Amino acid sequence: MARRAQPLGIATGLGIGAAALALTLALGTIAAVAWRAEPGGAGLGAADLAAIRFTLLQALASAALSTLLAVPVARALARRRFPGRGVLITLLGAPFILPVIVAVMGLLAVFGRSGLLSHALAPLGLGPVDIYGPFGVVLAHVFFNLPLATRLVLQGWLAIPAERFRLAAALGFGPAERFRHLERPMLREVLPGAFLVVFLICLTSFAVALTLGGGPRATTIELAIYQAFRFEFDLGRAAWLALIQVGVSITAALAAFAIAVPGAFGPGLDRPVAQIGPDGRGLRLQDTACLGLAALFLILPLAMVTLRGLPGLADLPASVYAAALRSIAVALGSAALTLALALPMAIAIDRLDGLAGRTIQAAGTLTIAASPLVMGTGLFILLFPLADPRLLALPVTATVNAAMSLPFALRALVPAVAEAERSHGRLADSLGMTGRARLRLMLLPRLRRPIGFTLGLSAALSMGDLGVIALFSDPGHATLPLQLYGLMAAYQMDSAAAAGLLLLVLSLGLFWIFDRGGRARAEP
Repeated sequence: MARRAQPLGIATGLGIGAAALALTLALGTIAAVAWRAEPGGAGLGAADLAAIRFTLLQALASAALSTLLAVPVARALARRRFPGRGVLITLLGAPFILPVIVAVMGLLAVFGRSGLLSHALAPLGLGPVDIYGPFGVVLAHVFFNLPLATRLVLQGWLAIPAERFRLAAALGFGPAERFRHLERPMLREVLPGAFLVVFLICLTSFAVALTLGGGPRATTIELAIYQAFRFEFDLGRAAWLALIQVGVSITAALAAFAIAVPGAFGPGLDRPVAQIGPDGRGLRLQDTACLGLAALFLILPLAMVTLRGLPGLADLPASVYAAALRSIAVALGSAALTLALALPMAIAIDRLDGLAGRTIQAAGTLTIAASPLVMGTGLFILLFPLADPRLLALPVTATVNAAMSLPFALRALVPAVAEAERSHGRLADSLGMTGRARLRLMLLPRLRRPIGFTLGLSAALSMGDLGVIALFSDPGHATLPLQLYGLMAAYQMDSAAAAGLLLLVLSLGLFWIFDRGGRARAEP
């Protein structure tokens, strides 16, 4: 198919430049880490090998539990229609933009030594629950990733053509036959990908390990990198650990393609699946229990943060509000930079043929292979001979957060740009509309919704980040997540609860403002 006659030359050039910058941030920082690493891995010791082993084991356990628990929850959502179902499905996306440290506070309020569960077990003569260590790390990862795995598995269930279920009912299939012929093939296709996505996320979850891990039994690779920087300033050891982290992440990503199973079903007639199989009382009770427990697991920690944080909001020290302002500035800067990179890249991907477009898209998604801490390590190594990295803590944090948000931004913008050009591109060509006029009059009005989502997602993710800032910043330039971590470490739990509530409100508020703004101004 021939390309349009009036390409956006400037935007395409900017897209190529943005892709080059993203590639430099991803590969350049990894190259800096590789250059700094000592030959032969002399800097690694027994503790580092234990950190590598624990990282893999906790990621495997977290991914396995998240995907296995997601199956009954997704099945219940697929075969039930009830008031509030849409709200519950929306709630399943909330943990993705939830500040990690706020969720950890909520989990401590429920599962900690003085939490709700420990108080409930006390009359039975059972000791308090200890959430710190491997158990807490896995529990927090399941909290964050069970909703994601449920969404992925739910899409698999809804993709089974309704005609297959009607045929199964006509043939008198019972639950075992339906599972063997319909559900098991779908799960074989969906579960490996969901497992590896969760596994990748758990490999690079620094804030969870920082707050709930630590110690010889619960140190991850990223936590070991942080300790090598902050406490030992051993750049060689940190560099080797960063390279290992990148290698493990890339291996897991390649495995996701290697074990993919082809789809087991042909096309259907796009009819909704109103009910999967017979609807007995036992099945209704089972589905109700699954949905109720999942909702309780997700909502209760956030409710506890809200209840414990409200009384202390008025008494927060000025340093917390100063940190909140710094976090807002970083979040807004990160959101603006994300859009400045993603929008021209999305236009260039649509404009360029074949390999060139795929190369730009690959450059935009490559940042996910290098975790924020690895990217921060590389930037620290590059900046250290030139300036004090602590003075650049906030700009560097905003830049790394923008790079990490870029793959999600492209996921939202690339299809929207393609659809706008497909529906209105010929008309714009016939009117001689190019350059800024084409962007302002044809593209931007039709991209307000994905642009709003992109800005909101990037701002929310940056607002709650406790990764790069922990490497660079000092207490005088702390962001709100780092300030909150300091309050928790000092056992000022009342102030920490109030600061956590403030962080939660700001993160969700930024996402809502941008996303709502994009949807409100979008064309009907």
